[in-house]
Amino acid sequence: MDTSHVSALEEKHRGLETRLRDEMNRPAPDNSRIQALKKQKLRIKEEIAHH
Repeated sequence: MDTSHVSALEEKHRGLETRLRDEMNRPAPDNSRIQALKKQKLRIKEEIAHH
């Protein structure tokens, strides 16, 4: 297992979580952007699980 790759994926996942939280806290959240961020998070989570 390449731990540096997994660490990088986990860091990216955390960054997406922050962006998602920021978008959801805006006065007028962009639902399409929220959905796109959620999909990116899911793909990363699945890739982490496969390692």
